[in-house]
Amino acid sequence: MTRVVPVALAERSYDVLVGDGVRHELARVVAEVVPSARRAVVVTQEGIGVEVDPGLPTEVVTVPDGESAKSLSQVEELCRRFARAGLSRADVVVAVGGGVVTDLAGFAAASFQRGTPYVNVATSLLAQVDAAIGGKTGVNLPEGKNLVGAFWQPRAVLCDTGTLATLAPREWASGRGEVAKYGLLGITTTFGGAPTAELPIDEQVVRCAAIKADVVVSDEREGDRRMLLNYGHTLAHALEAAAFDDDTVDLRHGEAVAVGLVFAALLARRLGRIDDARVEHHRRVVGAFDLAADLPSGVLPDELLSFMGRDKKAQGDLTFVLDGPDGVEVVRGIDRSDVVATLADMESTHHRGTATRGTP
Repeated sequence: MTRVVPVALAERSYDVLVGDGVRHELARVVAEVVPSARRAVVVTQEGIGVEVDPGLPTEVVTVPDGESAKSLSQVEELCRRFARAGLSRADVVVAVGGGVVTDLAGFAAASFQRGTPYVNVATSLLAQVDAAIGGKTGVNLPEGKNLVGAFWQPRAVLCDTGTLATLAPREWASGRGEVAKYGLLGITTTFGGAPTAELPIDEQVVRCAAIKADVVVSDEREGDRRMLLNYGHTLAHALEAAAFDDDTVDLRHGEAVAVGLVFAALLARRLGRIDDARVEHHRRVVGAFDLAADLPSGVLPDELLSFMGRDKKAQGDLTFVLDGPDGVEVVRGIDRSDVVATLADMESTHHRGTATRGTP
């Protein structure tokens, strides 16, 4: 059964379709949401292995695997391929893949001829619950993740949960980190409350999509409330940026988010915003999705702080999304010493846990 989650943004409104086999509705959806389209370009990766039919003459373009594909050079290459395919701004780009593909193809579509319609066919859990929804597109720089991009809403998002059956374990982990985030935000919609690990996967996707739609509709351009969707991401993005320069740090996005969520809880406790019980709640939610919350060994606090200062929420200060007596909210002006001390707490906790596990 296909479930439909609306994203009500006036003339930019669209639906998120969730269900096993929903990708087979692509031709119908394209005809409805981009009736002017006479051709399509499908953007995907070699390892995706999901075929789609937009119902139009189509050229398939593959981009490199991995996060390295999210680069300005790949945006240029995609736009040149769009031009050579004869794509016009009345036609359609179809992104088939995970968050890397939807971020990259969406930004290329936003840039090509100053805005070309696109549709996301999300094939990973990360894309289905988060990356493919909401219109935030972009690529990375060596200085940080997603520092170049555009707000460009898709015309539709198809979340085919049948494609998740072939996901590798670490790709599951990458998506579960985002599901855990939604589980900790405390937002309830008409589609239900927080997603939990015990729910069927279709229901997890629907609830996450509904929460994201609710937040995006209230703050499309990330002026305030939408920043809540970055819960756990300030440290997560810093860890991912550090990994660009250090092959010994190996984290998928959701794995980094899990670490970031627990870090945010510990920082909130240090600032007197929450108590021990609330920190343990964060640990339980993260653990229920089979995610670790240990800070990777070898990362340098000064390097992480430098990347955190470049975070999109920051405005010349250290800014975090933190839990508190009024729920999760954006908190500015965090003192550097509190961040360093919290990182040290995480590191010492990890070492104590390692010693304990190694004791008979």
